[in-house]
Amino acid sequence: MNTISRLFDFAYHQLITYNIEDALVTKQNGEWIKTSSSEYVLKANAISRALLKLGVKKNDKIAIISSNNRSEWHIMDIGILQTGAQNVPIYPTISENDYQFILNHSESIYCFVSDTDILKKVKSIQNNVPTLKEIYSFDAIENCKNWNELLLLGKDESNQTDVENTKNQVLPTDLATIIYTSGTTGQPKGVMLSHINIVSNVLDSASRIPFVAGKSRALSFLPICHIYERMVTYIYQYYGCSIYFGESIEKISENIKEVKPNVMTGVPRLIEKVYDKIIAKGTDLTGLKKKIFFWAIALGLQFEPYQKNGFWYELKLKLARKLIFSKWKEGLGGNLNLIVNGSAALQPRLARIFAAAELLVVEGYGLTETSPVISVNDMRNHGFKIGTAGKVINNIEVKIADDGEILCKGSNVMMGYYKDQKLTNEVIIDGYFHTGDIGEIDSEGFLKITDRKKEMFKTSGGKYIAPQILENAMKQSRFIEQIMVVGDGEKMPGALIQPNFEFIKEWCKIHKISVGTTNQEIATNQDVIQRINEEVALLNEKFGNWEKIKRFELTPTIWSIDGGELTPTLKLKRKIIKEKYNQLYLKIYPPSQYN
Repeated sequence: MNTISRLFDFAYHQLITYNIEDALVTKQNGEWIKTSSSEYVLKANAISRALLKLGVKKNDKIAIISSNNRSEWHIMDIGILQTGAQNVPIYPTISENDYQFILNHSESIYCFVSDTDILKKVKSIQNNVPTLKEIYSFDAIENCKNWNELLLLGKDESNQTDVENTKNQVLPTDLATIIYTSGTTGQPKGVMLSHINIVSNVLDSASRIPFVAGKSRALSFLPICHIYERMVTYIYQYYGCSIYFGESIEKISENIKEVKPNVMTGVPRLIEKVYDKIIAKGTDLTGLKKKIFFWAIALGLQFEPYQKNGFWYELKLKLARKLIFSKWKEGLGGNLNLIVNGSAALQPRLARIFAAAELLVVEGYGLTETSPVISVNDMRNHGFKIGTAGKVINNIEVKIADDGEILCKGSNVMMGYYKDQKLTNEVIIDGYFHTGDIGEIDSEGFLKITDRKKEMFKTSGGKYIAPQILENAMKQSRFIEQIMVVGDGEKMPGALIQPNFEFIKEWCKIHKISVGTTNQEIATNQDVIQRINEEVALLNEKFGNWEKIKRFELTPTIWSIDGGELTPTLKLKRKIIKEKYNQLYLKIYPPSQYN
């Protein structure tokens, strides 16, 4: 097997080992267009030749901003890295000001965009980025240079020797990419990851993911600018797995049915939505069918891995799989058996129910700064435990600090924050990266994350509150779409809740409750508030008195990436949510109570 030590080595490894016809597949004008392993490498080399002809040098920065995952992104990635330059991926949904900051901070000399919307945003700040020489687009856009011009420029192979020379000079320890973390607060930070940071993480994580090498098909739709999805796509290439790129998060259901993938990545919010849709369909059933459906659900919620529930349970589960769960699999293409979950903790009930349905959701844990994987579950060899982030992967050392913070050491730990040695020194101490997450390692070696250190807070009574645990519990209610627990320095915990407007409209129809037509009317309807209060009270029961959510307010708007409440990986932007709904926060904690 050829040695892999730099990111572009994965494309060559795939070509030599598997040479598949559908290495990268993107839907264009309703048709799935395949790029073979061979074409992938040929086009990447053409891009490298073109970039060298344009004068790109080692350590130059080239930005890519794409609204969706696509073959062009990966061809550009390899083409850029082979020249010794760095790929600077940028989240498409951030503001023009953030574009300007990142392009200036990274001193990017070229920017590749996917479409008209991104182009407009970059054009609006182009004059404020003196280093930016040119913008190229992937889509054909009038009055904008197209990436095909580079493929044409690189068609002449006379400088391929120069490409080989620059490739050979790229060391595993060289900087490969700067990933600007969107963060839940503050200005973006440029995380510097070397080739070996990511390569080592790919190779050390790969053995935990059960692929049939050369015969698996993946659906990729989470943001490729995030290290999580990007690293997983290198694992796909390592295993000779065909990568089909989803058109958008909105079209995932449709794309899954077309592609029929064996594997995909997910984040808790998406998995919650899939489950909610399944439950909604079950609720619409009648008579015996409905009884059997909810019997299967109740059975699935008791699931324990490795036949721990005994013979009779397994017999009933076999029947439930045949009658009910097999239809779930059909609805997800028929071949899907693995979803690799990242970004945040998954509700244990969802891990149970999907494992029972043979749609295994394996949780992992990591950060951009750790390339990203630190630990991951694996059903084989008793390496799967519900409610944990799995066991730490090979060649990484993890220890828990006295205050419960998870510290990580290994070749996956970033080089540092770009142009910010002070911040780097604050998080990497004696070789250990301080994750900012609180956790524990149990007697069997499983890592459990309890909360973000920065997100934990104290009430005025001095009691610590871990918001994520409360939030995950409350989101079990079908009435609650999103929730943010608040109360730092206040007498008791409260919450800002975004109701599940679609479900509540259906619920109101059934119960003949008039709520009007707008989300504002729903959020202020006393029947709705009372019903959600009952849900909160019920879910509060499992928590200590000091942890219970005592008061809440409903937000009249849907929390979204575009609205600024969520990061591109669907995490809460706590500071922004609190500021945006400050009037509701003041209703939970009225200033008068302190007068």
